[in-house]
Amino acid sequence: MKKWLIVLIFALVFCLAVFAFAFGKMFFTDSEEIVDDKNTIDQIELTFWRNSGNEAFNKAYEELVADFEAAHPKIVINMQTMNWANEYELRLRTELAAGNYPDIMTIDSPTLALYANSGALLSIDQYMKEEGNIDDISQPTLKGLTFEGEFFLAPITEPSIALFYNRYLFKEAGIPFPSADPDNPLTWDEVLDIALQITNIEKGVYGIDPAQGFSEGEGPAYFKLPILWQFGAEALSPDGTTADRYLNSDEALEALQFYQDLYHKHQVATVELPSGAFETGKLAMTILGSWHLSELEGYTNFTLGEDFGIAPLPKGKYQVAPNGGWALGISSRTNYPDEAWEFIKFMTSYEGIKKFVEITGEIPARYSVANDIAELNEYPKNIFVQQGQKYSKNRPVTPAYSVVSHSIKLLFEDVGMDGKDVEAAAVKAVERIDRGIEELLESSASIVP
Repeated sequence: MKKWLIVLIFALVFCLAVFAFAFGKMFFTDSEEIVDDKNTIDQIELTFWRNSGNEAFNKAYEELVADFEAAHPKIVINMQTMNWANEYELRLRTELAAGNYPDIMTIDSPTLALYANSGALLSIDQYMKEEGNIDDISQPTLKGLTFEGEFFLAPITEPSIALFYNRYLFKEAGIPFPSADPDNPLTWDEVLDIALQITNIEKGVYGIDPAQGFSEGEGPAYFKLPILWQFGAEALSPDGTTADRYLNSDEALEALQFYQDLYHKHQVATVELPSGAFETGKLAMTILGSWHLSELEGYTNFTLGEDFGIAPLPKGKYQVAPNGGWALGISSRTNYPDEAWEFIKFMTSYEGIKKFVEITGEIPARYSVANDIAELNEYPKNIFVQQGQKYSKNRPVTPAYSVVSHSIKLLFEDVGMDGKDVEAAAVKAVERIDRGIEELLESSASIVP
């Protein structure tokens, strides 16, 4: 009897154990599935639109997005890229006008006022002041990120431009190389004197390309506005309401006449340069951006220090270089402003910018990153860094900036390419800009539906 009782007890215990195991497995499996479902529900996707760039630029973004997602497993970044030169701005404005908004977007800082004024961008003023470590960014750069006193953008890089010169042509003409001291640039008069000595039209050799020739997009304004500033001129009034008495001021006319004379009076510049003129010894001096360094490195048998050198951007009455570039902003219609800021904070942090710069070779927007990367404190990159920090200036902040930019392009074409009367060309540009500002005010045009 006792034997049967013992067997029965063991059988009951075994059955209970099997039941407990099965129930427990079912319970914990269901619990895990619930957690997984919860994670799926909690995971959010942020759409990020940006301008594309060269291979290193794109690689930097891809790696930083991957780093961010690894550190923030509940946030997925859906990054979409477009060619900035001929697609991004048009596509961005078209999509916003149609009511299609990303969560995060890159904005070329001179166009900030257009997007902020229209309501397309969310103010990140509080985020920047509390967590953006703005003391680590120069005042000229910060100014270019604000509209009506509030921050709308956060920067990663701050490019600059400088004078690149062909060492062989300088040696051949017996001309000393210019100083590499960022605080001691050549004057434009000195540049002209050098260009006159080197130019040989019969051999197709020209002394200077003063502002990246005549191109499309934002390049003309970026490279040519500094010439106006260096002579003491402005494109717009301080309140941004008119170009009259600014773009046609005596200082502006002096700058425009100097520029025109390079092409038509002195003939040290030409409208049609052959491809690779600088690298092949057909151009002694040219103004290029910090980003061009990596491009020149890929040119066979043309190396920095041996074949070409770099000097600070020439000055007129004043030493001024342009600043501003692509920065990150948050859409006013995002459902996830805090998460979007987390992404921007990550990208524009010391660590994010440092990695971006190490991959791309570009110039960082933060002092701390510039200080901690040795090559940025050495020739030639120290020229770009110090110009940006000490001598840079913003392009005009106005919702009508696209009109200003296009008018500057046409103005320099009129006086440089076509040799038109400088004062008449300036008056025409003023009328075009003021009409654009007036139309904007009258229509209260907005890209936000």
